[in-house]
Amino acid sequence: MVVPPQDNAFSKLGLNDALAFGVTEMGYAEPTPIQTQAIPVILSGKDVIGSAQTGTGKTAAFALPIIHKLGSHGKMRVLVLEPTRELALQVEEAFQKFSKYTDITATVVYGGVGYGKQRDDLRRGIDVLAATPGRLLDHMEQGDVKLGDIEILVLDEVDRMLDMGFLPDVKRIIQKCPQARQTLFFSATMPPELAQLSSWALREPVEIKIGQRRSPAETIAHAFYPAVASQKFDLLIELLRRTDFKSIIIFTRTKMGADRIAHRLQAEKHSVGVIHSDRNQRERVEALQGFKDGRFEVLVATDIAARGLDIAGVSHVINYDVPENPEDYVHRIGRTGRAHASGDAFTLVTEDDVRDARSIERFIGATIERKKLDGFPYVYSALFDEKALAEAAAPEKPKSRLMRGARR
Repeated sequence: MVVPPQDNAFSKLGLNDALAFGVTEMGYAEPTPIQTQAIPVILSGKDVIGSAQTGTGKTAAFALPIIHKLGSHGKMRVLVLEPTRELALQVEEAFQKFSKYTDITATVVYGGVGYGKQRDDLRRGIDVLAATPGRLLDHMEQGDVKLGDIEILVLDEVDRMLDMGFLPDVKRIIQKCPQARQTLFFSATMPPELAQLSSWALREPVEIKIGQRRSPAETIAHAFYPAVASQKFDLLIELLRRTDFKSIIIFTRTKMGADRIAHRLQAEKHSVGVIHSDRNQRERVEALQGFKDGRFEVLVATDIAARGLDIAGVSHVINYDVPENPEDYVHRIGRTGRAHASGDAFTLVTEDDVRDARSIERFIGATIERKKLDGFPYVYSALFDEKALAEAAAPEKPKSRLMRGARR
């Protein structure tokens, strides 16, 4: 197909007609702030340190200018490192979509599956490789991948790579790439270890910061639903019964909790997928794809699905467990109400969760409405007594990491 000359917001950033046309055909009218700032800088060839939260359009911010710079199909010149299989798959899918009207090719390698298809794809020849660090090193040791021609290296979600213990692997991979390369570094936060990595891996980088979202999108209606712990599952079932939902994600704190809730929901005749780090790759891909195409109406997940994953059309989110970290609340409920659509988020709050609930309100700078379901046979709790609730939420001495972990 011959793409007509383009004069739109994306072409004005310097992207070629094929990319500008393809993006608008996908329904994007205006670039996001991270795209507006990053695309021209990346096109200029400069290194970048980008700080942006999930849901800001970060993948397109680096994928679009990279495809433009590659021009046409050749050898493997781009490597994108991601901390999880799901994110690596998502990046590969984004490159495939954005390069629709070009001959640029991409593939992905990650652990938990066999080497055969990945090895075949690599030998066939691709321009862009998205990878998790461990599996990439395996392929490098087996001679399937050489990084001598890499022109652009993208380190994405680097703070999560640090949390997952991948930093030594990432350093080994960087050392195998040419020094004369462009390096793009994206991280939501910048702990000292990452500042040291960036100073070692990047050359005179341009810093781009998109403010951290501390409040939920205005398109999301969210509320706390107090209940005693023994009634949490009954309240969950009643919320599902009374809610006209298209697709819903239920978040739990633990992997065991996710499995337990999923089994009980299946017994209630709900179609359910499950995602957490103990599920194998086939199970995780099947759950995510089944949820996307409508085979599963409910996805039960730990926080592995709270950040980064692009799941369109989620109408509702339920926090079965209140997250300990307030920012995770914003990430979790941000799975709904995306792309200007409206969404609803319900959080079940027990007496043990009061301080975490108050922390969330302080973080977002707003009081979250408490709601009760009419006709539900509530067991009385101090949760329904505002004075007792305030006393329970009074500040206490900080807990040690060990004490907090023991509660999980």
